[in-house]
Amino acid sequence: MTKSISPQGTVLLSDYASEIAPTDILDAQDLRPVQRGLFGEVGGIMSASKKHVREGALFPEYQRAAEEEFGDTLWYLAALCRRCEIDLASVFELATNDGRYTRTFAASDVTSSPIATVTVPKNSPELDAALVALGQAAAALLQGIPTIEALVHFARQYLDALQATGLAFSHVVQGNLSKAQGVFLAPRQEQLIDFDESFDEDERLPHKFRIRIAERTSGKSYLQWNGVFIGDPLTDNIGDPDGYRFHDVFHLANAAVLHWSPVLRALIKHKRKSRAKVDEEQDSGRAIVVEEGLTAWLFARAKALNYYEGHTRVSLGILKTVQEFVAGYEVDRCPLKLWESSILQGFEVFRKVREARGGWVIGDRAARTLGYEPLWNGT
Repeated sequence: MTKSISPQGTVLLSDYASEIAPTDILDAQDLRPVQRGLFGEVGGIMSASKKHVREGALFPEYQRAAEEEFGDTLWYLAALCRRCEIDLASVFELATNDGRYTRTFAASDVTSSPIATVTVPKNSPELDAALVALGQAAAALLQGIPTIEALVHFARQYLDALQATGLAFSHVVQGNLSKAQGVFLAPRQEQLIDFDESFDEDERLPHKFRIRIAERTSGKSYLQWNGVFIGDPLTDNIGDPDGYRFHDVFHLANAAVLHWSPVLRALIKHKRKSRAKVDEEQDSGRAIVVEEGLTAWLFARAKALNYYEGHTRVSLGILKTVQEFVAGYEVDRCPLKLWESSILQGFEVFRKVREARGGWVIGDRAARTLGYEPLWNGT
């Protein structure tokens, strides 16, 4: 079971190494993907840092981007240490044991000391020199099985580069642990948020729903809930028919799996109007536009993947863009693994609805599932 670590808290290097291990889905016997991944992430650090130097205030995402790249690099370093059967905390202990860094923990107790106590080099190198040295140290880890000396040298250059970019090690590690667990580990039901929990029934998304999607002879699709038509009939709105007229399936997936869908709330008139702030900020026009825009973008990306047929994962790049889309809304507290579930379940049902030109879409918020049943005899 993983621990919840707040952004303001601290985490031990030994805890990080053990808690990040379940997120490692790469071949445990193959060093090459890990070595190449680490080298690639170092390239990402260089790219983010140099972009910041070049664009300054025009790159406001710098801190977030740099922290993420440093965190992903640490993830690969931990994976490499794991395969080499070398303790990650010991690597950093040796890396900081040459007098170049000030530390508040005892040298003999690194595995039980907060990483936040690893502070700055007394004589930090300039950014360019730090990044070049980090790149060289990463290149040295590409050949064969790394020695502990090579890993320690890389950790030392990593800390130098981290300081040169002005970031806090503790934020990097906490952010990476949260991200990796959110992406790769299935969340426990009791940890997930029900955004409607404190609202009356008429302002909640339905706990269970069964919505009929059908197609008229005109080619337009329509929805029925409890025998009542909801929303407007839809077409694909594109020259190349692709079934987008059935895209309400994705709003239903969001409602069932994420417990979030401003679009569905508007369709069934279940906005949370008893609290003006929630209604305005979470359920109204801008939030609806965000969900519709995100749905259209995901649909466009899914075309190249045959709408995720035969796929069991959503790429991290897509999930990260999803996270950017919904930043500032309540749903951004949902882990990316839950978003992946909503996307995959939504496209699974969409493919069936598209093929049959309709069907019953069945949502269960308690189970966070979306299902499909065909329309029989035109019912």
